[in-house]
Amino acid sequence: MPELINGEENNKIIFELLDNLREGVNVVNAEGMLTYSNNLSGEYVNCLSKDMIGHHISEFYPQAALINVLKTGKQVHFDKVRHNNGKIYKVHAYPIFSKFSLIGGYAIFTDITEVTRLNDRLEELELRNSIGKAEDIFTSIVGWNGSIKDTIAKAKKSIGSLGGPRHSIITGESGTGKTLLARSIYEYAKEIGVIKSEATFVEVNCAQYTNADIAAMEVFGCNEGSYTGAKDKKGLFEMADGGILFLDEAHTLDNYQNLLLKVLESGYVRRIGDIKDRKINVIVIAASTKNLQNVFMPELYQRLAQYELFLHPLRDRTCMEKQTLLNTFVKKYEVEAKERYGIDLKIEFDEQVRSLLINFNYPRNIRQFRDVINSSIDSAVPLINPNLVRTTIVTNVGIENVPTELKDAHDYPKQDNRVLDEISVKEEVRDRFEVDNLIIELARNDYGPRKIANILNKKGIELKYYQVAYKLNKMKEIKENQIKET
Repeated sequence: MPELINGEENNKIIFELLDNLREGVNVVNAEGMLTYSNNLSGEYVNCLSKDMIGHHISEFYPQAALINVLKTGKQVHFDKVRHNNGKIYKVHAYPIFSKFSLIGGYAIFTDITEVTRLNDRLEELELRNSIGKAEDIFTSIVGWNGSIKDTIAKAKKSIGSLGGPRHSIITGESGTGKTLLARSIYEYAKEIGVIKSEATFVEVNCAQYTNADIAAMEVFGCNEGSYTGAKDKKGLFEMADGGILFLDEAHTLDNYQNLLLKVLESGYVRRIGDIKDRKINVIVIAASTKNLQNVFMPELYQRLAQYELFLHPLRDRTCMEKQTLLNTFVKKYEVEAKERYGIDLKIEFDEQVRSLLINFNYPRNIRQFRDVINSSIDSAVPLINPNLVRTTIVTNVGIENVPTELKDAHDYPKQDNRVLDEISVKEEVRDRFEVDNLIIELARNDYGPRKIANILNKKGIELKYYQVAYKLNKMKEIKENQIKET
């Protein structure tokens, strides 16, 4: 058969074909030095392909799959590799052998950045669409169909009743989710048309200001000359016109209760130092860690507390709800790792750690629970490495990863083995008062939290040793306070 193309022309055609591919191509020798790069490969790194020859592949592609090929002599395939130029590639790399000796390798890679971003965007839109319906807004709050079911129902009534939207008060300890509930009410109000879609949600923590006067000027606004150096300033009531004003820690407005009451009663706001009233239409949600009934004058409290929405502390939430909260925070951590670094992170917990996280007492409630979970995961996951080429990381959170206060609860020293019959205990314990008395009685006989928990468990009372320890500490604090008062 006659030869159609000689060797030199054949090589020229091959290189021309490679240079016109829609994929990048790199070829290296056994030392990782580039012997060939096509035009697209050069474009990806803003360099002429001919200038790349003779340089190590890592100078242009720090996460090059070919580095792994040269180390292992095996094929390497990556569905997603994030380059430092921000692009995402799909890579297939292969070894080159000559007489069973590894003499180099070649890689073919495709830019999938736009496809990946489009898929991520579609997923985001699908998620927003799934939670964007009015009836689903409150489902983002854990416990909406459980411990705070009645609170959610009242929240909907406060906005959606036929008599018109009402002001409301949200009460609960710090970290129980008052701001989240207020924002959910705002979203619900927009969805059902009580306020316009462009209406604002203005949030202010009144306790952040050094005194009540400054807080009042922020909330009501001030007039030029009302104090030294004062300028005309629009207050938060005016900014929230047509929407919702969320006054967190509202008890710090104690000195300006009359002004607040006047706004609620009349629908007009007057800036500090001004004589002019301005018409506003604002739904007010006040929140506090204190009992506002004991702080506000009766007329103001009655006006605000048409709906009083109480959020239970974390310790009173069900075990299932705590489990859901934990899973939610873990999922959020995984999503952030995916969005920030393109890493598919899978987080797992030792069973004892999961139990400890759920049953530990958190004085600062859900916010502290979230921070403890994040801190535990931070301790377990690897640091970000610019040369990281793995797209899936599985991390296990063990007892060594949890914060010190949880470790202390986990590592109480074991008590000596006493005979349980040394102390007489009731066969049936029916209420919390009897449980507390039994704990006190056992503690007086030098039993530690672990041993007390074991005794209670035998009596059918489900308490963990760290819960017993917490009860003992609280009892001690109460006793010390009683001594101080006398």
